[in-house]
Amino acid sequence: MPEALSAPLVVEFPFTRSLGPVQSAFLTGLRERTVLGVRTAGGKILVPPVEYDPVTAEEIRELTEVAATGTVTTWAWNPAPRRGQPLDAPFAWVLVRLDGADTALLHVLAAPGPEAVRTGMRVRIRWAAERTGAITDIACFEPYDGEETGQQPAPHDGRFANPVTGIVTPTRLDYRYTPGRAQSAYLDALSRRRIVGERCPSCRKVYVPPRGACPTCGVATAEQVEVGPRGTVTTFCIVNIKAKNLDIEVPYVYAHIALDGADLALHARIGGIPYDQVRMGLRVEPVWTEDGRHPDHYRPTGEPDADYDAYKELV
Repeated sequence: MPEALSAPLVVEFPFTRSLGPVQSAFLTGLRERTVLGVRTAGGKILVPPVEYDPVTAEEIRELTEVAATGTVTTWAWNPAPRRGQPLDAPFAWVLVRLDGADTALLHVLAAPGPEAVRTGMRVRIRWAAERTGAITDIACFEPYDGEETGQQPAPHDGRFANPVTGIVTPTRLDYRYTPGRAQSAYLDALSRRRIVGERCPSCRKVYVPPRGACPTCGVATAEQVEVGPRGTVTTFCIVNIKAKNLDIEVPYVYAHIALDGADLALHARIGGIPYDQVRMGLRVEPVWTEDGRHPDHYRPTGEPDADYDAYKELV
């Protein structure tokens, strides 16, 4: 049995979204050092603002300006900031109810240590020197010795010059992945251009890739079964949006492929055929990467299409 594998893994992508009138006004306001919330029909002021009342689900658009000072409602100390977090030095995650608001905003508090943080302490916004219309325009909160300013929430029309209409948020997750016994054996077999699954001793289904246990019966699996390498497209989607750093021209097709002898369809790209000719029942085979460690994509075998009854349970 090959030794279990372990390797660092990074999942990273830019999350892009457009903004409606409420979120646009909120982020543009931060750029202008103005904090906006929304007033519900019941009179509650929500900061950060939402577009629908969390109680009634009614649409809400009445913008209201609140103060840049507030009170910590709860907190947690972060002794070791990670890559991409707001501050490089240890800090506190805090929920701050800004003066005039009825809900709390999650952000960070710059403090010398956890002994300097407490629930109920007064804080104020430290604005970023350069602001672009993002939550990071609030660089952090800092301790504030003053009492409540007495500033009352004031209606705001949400109009600013050059409003922010969309944001791009970089998303990254760093972790170490250990696939375990079953998937380590699966990956080891792939490096030898073999595809192996495991059979459930109870229901007798063969799962590829194996997980080490049957998801239906909940019992451990150990019996290895070689499957494929050919298979059948059970269902598919056409991708029309080009992914960053992915050298594949759009449109292209990703499909669920039921390998011969397997009882679970796996996910893979289809190549060697125009995207609009991919279909359910198409018979395909793997095209291996240059290093031969895993299939790069699947292509048509030239065989007649599989009958629907042969794969309908795997759609």
